[in-house]
Amino acid sequence: MMAGTLFTNVCFLPSQKRELNGLLVSFKSSFHGKEMGNQSFRRTGISSISGHSLLVASVLGRKVQKKETVVPDPDYRIPVVLLGLAGGLTYTNNLLPAAPVGFLGLLLLFQTTRVRFVFDDEALEVKIGDQLQESGENVFVGGKNRWKYSTFVNWELWWPNFPILVYFKETQTKPQGQVHFFPVIFNGKQLYDVMVERAGPSKTSLPKSS
Repeated sequence: MMAGTLFTNVCFLPSQKRELNGLLVSFKSSFHGKEMGNQSFRRTGISSISGHSLLVASVLGRKVQKKETVVPDPDYRIPVVLLGLAGGLTYTNNLLPAAPVGFLGLLLLFQTTRVRFVFDDEALEVKIGDQLQESGENVFVGGKNRWKYSTFVNWELWWPNFPILVYFKETQTKPQGQVHFFPVIFNGKQLYDVMVERAGPSKTSLPKSS
């Protein structure tokens, strides 16, 4: 009888029931709080990761951004000067020197109308015509007329006030280095500026880079 009464009191005593209910509510609240905390952490972690992903994507986007292709304008000054010199030699009856000078002037005049230097994001390439068609293999050293800036050893522009020749040496064609000379039948300033930008400063040619 006493055991029954005790059991009844333990199970149904109001004050003890309230304490038990309070303990359960506290336990649930505590557990719920941890869950909310975990959810909050997960949301914060995702936001942080997303932010870092956007930052990385932004940085990578800037890294892969390509430079625009530059094609210097044709410049007819050299062939015009050569043809004028040939005309002067002919006028003074110096036909022997006039013939090769005139021939060179005509050749460069023809080349000025068709040959283009194309500076893309990674290389200098010689192309043909306003449609920028392929120029084929180099007739002197073989291989495609395209050289990566990263292989340039040095380059020069003679003489910048009235540029006559552009020279560069690259290791793409030959590991020991291959030298190229081209008459400057392009806008000299445009040519110099893009060479400095893409291939780095020239070692000795003027104007000196600041």
